[in-house]
Amino acid sequence: MPDIVQLRLNGRPVKPHKCVVSPLLGTRTVLTNSPWGFVALWLKRERKDDALFFWNQAQEFHKASENMSLESAPLLHYYCFMNATKALLVAKGLPFDPHHGVKANNLRTPGAKKSLSNEGIRIGSRGILPALSSYMGELELDKTHTMQEVLFNLPYVHRTYCLTYKNQQDLFIPLLNAEFVLDQATMQAYFRAELSADFAHARYIKRLPANLIRDPQGAHSRVIRSLAFITLGSKTLRTVEDRDKLVGLSRTLRADVQYINGAQTLWYAKSKVTGPKRLERFPLTLTLAAMHRLSEICRYKPMELTSFLDGQKNWLLSEFIQLAPGQFIDELAAEITGHQFLVPNVRTAT
Repeated sequence: MPDIVQLRLNGRPVKPHKCVVSPLLGTRTVLTNSPWGFVALWLKRERKDDALFFWNQAQEFHKASENMSLESAPLLHYYCFMNATKALLVAKGLPFDPHHGVKANNLRTPGAKKSLSNEGIRIGSRGILPALSSYMGELELDKTHTMQEVLFNLPYVHRTYCLTYKNQQDLFIPLLNAEFVLDQATMQAYFRAELSADFAHARYIKRLPANLIRDPQGAHSRVIRSLAFITLGSKTLRTVEDRDKLVGLSRTLRADVQYINGAQTLWYAKSKVTGPKRLERFPLTLTLAAMHRLSEICRYKPMELTSFLDGQKNWLLSEFIQLAPGQFIDELAAEITGHQFLVPNVRTAT
């Protein structure tokens, strides 16, 4: 039996990181009820004054949205998200066209009933959203999506999506004990996790993306691993070269391994299913695109938004509007700073 051990850095096990592009592996998680203050101080310390301006402006829109109705909140949420994205792009020194870079795309035939499946979104070639997409390294070729496709590809509303569209297979498969391990016989490191017990059937293994397979060396049939691997010099990642290799491996995985934030980070494998298209985009860009479309409807066709919120898919849209801000800012904060954020658990006195 090969000697499979946890990868460790600074004495801690190395697990998937929320930051996609430049994660600070081995650093301690930031425990805070809100990442706004930490990111502002980080930007100030790094002398990213222009980025700090946009971040602070984003926070002001966030504060203003807190007591808004579902019919009005998307407008402020979008401007919060847009300015937070500007903060990221400016902090990373990336040029971008100051326009939105996303707009409506009419997919309805004359007389057709309005629905999420014909509410179109078109991503442009220039602008804030395309710049974010480029930063994330997205591989999606299609520039036009429906709201239904976008919501389907968001892990934090996926359970709601499947309860709304009752015949839909799960796109996101829950993972347990996600970590990076090392085979000491070959010095090959790879990602390993277990499928949740409710998803232990072989049909879920068959639906895994190409880079995730059943681990033939796993203790049981629910253990999966990444097909991709790296060769390291030690299990403690002593060299910069080893750490850079692991950052690269992590980045190749994150299109297929995504998370929901909270007091505990929940990781999911993004599988292959029939139904709406699996988009090769990250939740950050999808959330920004969807909130932009809702903000446009909120501004120009408010009765249409009310109609959506009163319709059969009202719970799905309501969950998106309410959950998107926390998830989006958590992901943006990780990308800006390289740190991970968690809401601290409350310990009771004993």
